[in-house]
Amino acid sequence: MIKTAETYHVPVLLKESVDGLDIKPDGVYIDVTFGGGGHSKEILTRLGKKGHLYSFDQDADAEKNIVNDDRFTFVRSNFRYIKNWMRYYEVDKIDGLLADLGVSSHHLDDENRGFSFRYEAPLDMRMNKRAGQTAADILNNYSEEQIADILYIYGELKNARRIASAIVKSRQSKRVETTGDLLNATTGLFAKEREKKEMAKLFQALRIEVNHEMDALKDMLNGAQDLLKEGGRLSVITYHSLEDRIVKNFIKAGNAEGKVNQDFFGRIEAPFRAVNNKIVVPDESEQESNPRSRSAKLRIAEKI
Repeated sequence: MIKTAETYHVPVLLKESVDGLDIKPDGVYIDVTFGGGGHSKEILTRLGKKGHLYSFDQDADAEKNIVNDDRFTFVRSNFRYIKNWMRYYEVDKIDGLLADLGVSSHHLDDENRGFSFRYEAPLDMRMNKRAGQTAADILNNYSEEQIADILYIYGELKNARRIASAIVKSRQSKRVETTGDLLNATTGLFAKEREKKEMAKLFQALRIEVNHEMDALKDMLNGAQDLLKEGGRLSVITYHSLEDRIVKNFIKAGNAEGKVNQDFFGRIEAPFRAVNNKIVVPDESEQESNPRSRSAKLRIAEKI
């Protein structure tokens, strides 16, 4: 499998997701999750001289992977602002948008960012290291109820209240600043056979809150709906049920809640048509070579 920037990120469902864009050689496309540049480089191989690709990433580390190509523009920003940036670049409509959601292997493997419980590190978890509060800020400043809600909603942890209570108790004697502090504060709250999976959910919940991922996803999808031409394609890879539900609802009904609107005659008013009625998942060989891909789901839709 192709690695991008060698130590940065292995692109998931590379061929399937880019195939889903049904690329026109002279089209305008957006990759809202540039990362190691794998999907962007594949898109560029399919564009002609008049085509153009805009790729977004708010992480400064991703800039090391920028492609030297006149048909490529890197946008150092959160993808929730795609409409503003396209207006800045005087782009009214696009032919396709690709999103590879979730956290990259680069972030999980970075021992200094606090995305993974595998390493002793400051609890940062910001995709954009230049702004916003850290995971440590949340754990030390949020109320017990707020922490419990985050863990239950974003991590789907059934014992969220017990975990929140343990964290608040721990911070009374010492601030929870590192991954080690968090692990110590939650010792004994997870069954041994499920400890790693539950800890992954805990870290996922904090990461989502730190980066406002669900709100950003909704803003990005609304922006994509307005920007895509009729017949334009949306190709989105999700990794957990929360983001997948939002994408599924958006394709079905044009909103994150899945609220279906009907016209006077009872016909469903939806901005998209699902291209793949059956979710695309990585084959066994990809799952074996790239563990991150095991929970991946690809949804493709066409603007009506």
